[in-house]
Amino acid sequence: MLFSRNSALSSFAALTIACFAFAAEPGITLKKGDRIVFLGDSITQAGVGEKGYVTLIKNTLAEKHKDLGIEIIGAGISGNKVPDLQKRLQKDVLDKKPTIVVIYIGINDVWHGQDDPAKGTSKEKFEAGLKEIIGKIQDAKGQVLLCTPSVIGEKTDGKNKNDAKLDEYADISRAVAKELKIPVCDLRKAFQDYLKDKNDKNAEKGVLTGDGVHLNDAGNKFVAETILKSLGE
Repeated sequence: MLFSRNSALSSFAALTIACFAFAAEPGITLKKGDRIVFLGDSITQAGVGEKGYVTLIKNTLAEKHKDLGIEIIGAGISGNKVPDLQKRLQKDVLDKKPTIVVIYIGINDVWHGQDDPAKGTSKEKFEAGLKEIIGKIQDAKGQVLLCTPSVIGEKTDGKNKNDAKLDEYADISRAVAKELKIPVCDLRKAFQDYLKDKNDKNAEKGVLTGDGVHLNDAGNKFVAETILKSLGE
């Protein structure tokens, strides 16, 4: 089959653009002496347990990169929302001088406002709070990996009570990451894709979570694997 010169040039240009776009994607490369802080709510607080996602990441990096001496610190507190992270950022994160901070937040910002919006976090405060947190970490020379909020209910037919609002907050996280040119670990999409494939009974819980929110063993393993991919592993 013969191709015209113009076709060949067009194909080359398209390939060049695609490669440039891929290269321009923000990412994180692990290096010797990295100190990674995992900042979040009860999901991250539980993540430092024996089978938690933070511990699984710690064990994986220790096994694969023993020479790097990477330190892992958990900084999750049950019930936390973005405004809570803003209040304790200095003490629980910046004072520990991290080189990388993984932020996994947003569930309570939506969930707590389910019946009373005043108990949640408005979209405006959620966005502004994320930007402030990320900005202060960057000012302290730390890199940030921002995770989108995962699930409040595991049904796959869009009938979890908070699905629409959670999607909006996940979109805010994606937009903030894009604006600030930081990598995003899209747990929201990853969970949705996985559940569409594995949750054939359309169960509200029991696939990746124990109660529709908090991770079971399979969920911790899944989150660990997904975050590790975002860390280049």
